[in-house]
Amino acid sequence: MKIVCVVSARPNFMKAAPIVEAFRAYPEVELLLAHTGQHYDDGMSGIFFRELGLPRPDVNFGIGTGTRVEKVAETMKAFERFCLREKPDAAIVVGDVDGTLACGLAAAQLGLKLLHVEAGLRSFDRTMPEELNRTAVDALADLLFCSEQDAVDNLRREGIPDGRIFFVGNVMIDALVKSLPLARRLDAPRKYGLRPKEYATVTLHRPAAVDDPDALAGVVGALLEIQRETPLLFPVHPRAAARLDAFGLRAKLERAPNITLLEPLGYLEFLALNADAKLVLTDSGGLQEEALALGVPCVTVRDNTERPVTCELGGNRLAGLTPDGILRAYRDALDAERTPPKLPELWDGRAAERIAQTAVERLRQLEKRA
Repeated sequence: MKIVCVVSARPNFMKAAPIVEAFRAYPEVELLLAHTGQHYDDGMSGIFFRELGLPRPDVNFGIGTGTRVEKVAETMKAFERFCLREKPDAAIVVGDVDGTLACGLAAAQLGLKLLHVEAGLRSFDRTMPEELNRTAVDALADLLFCSEQDAVDNLRREGIPDGRIFFVGNVMIDALVKSLPLARRLDAPRKYGLRPKEYATVTLHRPAAVDDPDALAGVVGALLEIQRETPLLFPVHPRAAARLDAFGLRAKLERAPNITLLEPLGYLEFLALNADAKLVLTDSGGLQEEALALGVPCVTVRDNTERPVTCELGGNRLAGLTPDGILRAYRDALDAERTPPKLPELWDGRAAERIAQTAVERLRQLEKRA
């Protein structure tokens, strides 16, 4: 049995690493790793492969920059050529980035069995490219692996048969459980002259937050207020960096005495900083989950989330994109009573094992029926 696992961007690397490791328990499976190249430089890609123990990709399509449509089209063509040469039986795609959509569409057109990890998550906001990507891939997938019960319920409402849906847990938590002891050894806050629980981390990259000049100006205004009482460490995503420069906002952040702008960080260092933060302020989906698992309050700079369980369990607050909303959520998060984190079912560090076992068993069954 030959399976190709596709990765494209930083969140994919964290989800794929436990999956690649779990398939090593099945010597009858040849697992290939295909990198689309969406995140391609060392800071956004290479360091993650090293820190997460991912093997060198069997192929890197090197798609790089371009419009979303251009990248999807080029990735589909490259993935088709790769599959015609290697003849895999199935493809695993993870998450909701453009490479996930491109390779999911191509796999379905080629007649491969399609497996989607992190299926069923919904923000119900179709202005988000990620929402379009994940709903399209879920409609095509033969096996859908869900991280939480809400995702299972969403797929059932959309008419996906139960026989294709598998509640397996969260592979992001697998990566965190394995990596956290290594991360804690770094004593990362000291590198920036800070002590644990006296600072917050910030990440921004989604179009809603960074592409609109008024929205980004509002977020920056909120950060300038927050830094008056809480130092902020802000690793700047390339997309956010370009918009801060284009809209003339970078200088405001650079002049703030308690905001430290950083280049994108490796997985271990950023995990260490988040683990010791008193607050995580983000528009990332994965960081909402990580913050919940770490017991660190999270403020999500968005109007909605595809991970509502993080809000239901009290670890996450939706702030919207206005300065007032962000400041209100920030203060609510810090004022809330601290209790040990309550995690969703099956967030136990063994999701990838369940994915590999289920995938091998089901693909064998489907092969027999063919």
